[in-house]
Formats: sequence, C-alpha cells, structure tokens
Amino acid sequence: MNEPTAQTDFAPMPPVKGGLTPYLGIDGAAKAAEFYTRAFAAEEAYVVPPDEKGRTMHIHLYVNGSSLMLGDFYPEHGHPAKAVQACTMQLHLGADEVDAWWKRAVDAGCEVIMPLQVMFWGDRWGSLRDPFGVEWAMNAPVKK
Repeated sequence: MNEPTAQTDFAPMPPVKGGLTPYLGIDGAAKAAEFYTRAFAAEEAYVVPPDEKGRTMHIHLYVNGSSLMLGDFYPEHGHPAKAVQACTMQLHLGADEVDAWWKRAVDAGCEVIMPLQVMFWGDRWGSLRDPFGVEWAMNAPVKK
C-alpha cells in the first residue's frame, strides 16, 4: 500500500450542518472568516493553518445553525480566482430576529444593496454586500 502524500496530522473534521453547504473561494479567507464572526455571528469550527504565503485551504464556520466553508485561491493547484458566470450568487440567511442580524452585519461593514423591507411576497427581505464582494440576503416573516 502506498503512503499518503497529503499531510495527515490535521484534527478531525467537524460535522457539517445543513443540507447544502456553500464553499467560497475568497482572496483573504482568514480575514473574511474574521469578518463573518463579527458580521454574522459565525463560529469557527475548523481552520487549516496558513501556508508560507498566508493562505489557508480550508475554513469551516457555523452561521445561524448551518455550515459555511471558505478557502483562499490556489492557482498553482488548479484553483484560480474566476468570475461567477451565468448566475448571481447570494447567500441567504433566514432569521427570526432579522433586525438584529441586519444591524450587526451593517455595523460590521456590509454595504446595503436593498434595504430590509416588507416585500410583495409578504416577508421582510433585504440584501447586503460584504467587503469581500459576497452578497448576502436576509429574510424573515412579518411579525404579527
């Protein structure tokens, strides 16, 4: 049997939460994770230590009961930065206390794209852009 060539002294991976896990390629993934902790109350579940260039290949966060994963680009290993094509990417966060989530994100530095408001379908919805260019939407039923 061949010896593994990948580093194998990492801690065990934490459980993935939610049925679909977004995985973001971000230039400056560690800084983005730090920002998501402030803006979206993210909890760090796992981080691969940075390489000699300060890049990390994997960060696993928990946000509002779900997993969000991210890592830096590694063009020398076939993972270059690429523009999103033929679709719009937006992370959607559903929350009962949407006003508190919204305020925290805006206070942390997210740019408001569409203000949080009651929409034609009856829920309160709004969208934001974080400093890394990722768009986030927040949605909650109108409280009666």
